[in-house]
Amino acid sequence: MSRFKAPCGAFIKIAGAAIALSMGVAHAQINVAGDWAGALDLGTSKLHLVLHITGAPDSLHATLDSVDQNANGIPVNSIAFKDSMLNFAIDKLHATYTGKLSKDGQTLHGTFTQGQALELDFKHSAKPIVSKATPPPNRPQNPVPPYPYVSQNVSYTNALQNDTLAATITIPRGKGPFPAVLLITGSGAQDRDETLMGHKPFLVLSDYLTRHGILVLRADDRGTAKSTGNFATATTADFATDAEAGIAYLKTRPEVDTHRIGLIGHSEGGVIAPMVAARNPDVAFIVMLAGTGVPGSQVIAEQTLLVAEDKGAPAQMAEHIAEQEEELLNLAVKEKASPKLADDIHAKLNGMMPDAQIDAAIKTFTSPWYLYFLSYDPASALRQLKCPVLALNGSKDMQVPPQQNLPAIRKALAGNPHAEVDQMPGLNHLFQTAKTGSPDEYAKIEETMSPVVLDKIAVWVLKQP
Repeated sequence: MSRFKAPCGAFIKIAGAAIALSMGVAHAQINVAGDWAGALDLGTSKLHLVLHITGAPDSLHATLDSVDQNANGIPVNSIAFKDSMLNFAIDKLHATYTGKLSKDGQTLHGTFTQGQALELDFKHSAKPIVSKATPPPNRPQNPVPPYPYVSQNVSYTNALQNDTLAATITIPRGKGPFPAVLLITGSGAQDRDETLMGHKPFLVLSDYLTRHGILVLRADDRGTAKSTGNFATATTADFATDAEAGIAYLKTRPEVDTHRIGLIGHSEGGVIAPMVAARNPDVAFIVMLAGTGVPGSQVIAEQTLLVAEDKGAPAQMAEHIAEQEEELLNLAVKEKASPKLADDIHAKLNGMMPDAQIDAAIKTFTSPWYLYFLSYDPASALRQLKCPVLALNGSKDMQVPPQQNLPAIRKALAGNPHAEVDQMPGLNHLFQTAKTGSPDEYAKIEETMSPVVLDKIAVWVLKQP
């Protein structure tokens, strides 16, 4: 299981994603053993968690259930309770939690940190909580072996940053060499299938492409699943070097037509693909799926407005929320890594929310990935591209809004005669056929990726010389 995260590419408003720690007396004699239930608010959905604590106050043990992901018994590697504060760490998820016990001993108010800091309260349960596995959602597009192609688990190294990417390569049967593509995931720590909300978009995409004669390489993000490296400190530019390591690996495979190696990136991957192609002549073509065309600060501001409206906020309130977020974003872009940034964010939010919530916002706004993403203008790489480009965006995408990004992409690619930019009617950020486009729909929709999009990508890739 990969780390808890917002759906792929979900550059969601973070300023309020922490909580005030309740004030109270020490709880030195209280044993926090028992079952505790909480929910992470990811902005677009909630992830329900159950914390099982056993043992005496000085020798606690714990496991965590991620109910919505059917992942139970995740080992907690270290846990301690002292002076009313509970701290635990889960190495597998690169995650930590710090919470303060309420005066009545029934609530832990705290922050769950996994790349970004999110508010998380746990409520004590009087009875043991048994997390029952729910039937897996119906995902009719997920391929089932045996496959009509070769599937191999492989690995390759990014020597520049000393990480090893664990991956799967799928090779069409028949006589090669074949055109090849590297799939690049969206934001958040993703596995090679880009697993989220019960869907495996990259598994479905790689299966479709390989069945149509295209070799596909897809990898776990650095520091995720079976790949090594530090995900938490990496920026989009760092992930671009991982993609280049994938290209270098493809060039070593005898089944690959080295003159027809391309990149297919989704969401943040759609930012990385042109970044790599602009400087690497080994990239013959790219496909951008919901890639951005404007700086991240603008994407987040627009996304904040759309999500607030989707959650039912009146228009005036939604605009006010977006304006407040935009002020913080502009501040982060202006000051970047300045030592003053944390103090200025604190001053901006002081009085609007508790200190612990402000601290969580500061941690997010000063993180390397966030600062890079806010400032980076993808149009700079798009203008340099000479290779063929296919840029697709769903008309109902709330996370990378087409009305904001597609005009900018078209403008940046205006000098490229081999570029095609299309808005796909009725599709959301994951390229599912959707009613509203709200991220709340992702898990409810059986379709993982529109057959229209799958076919369009395959046909376009096979046409590239």
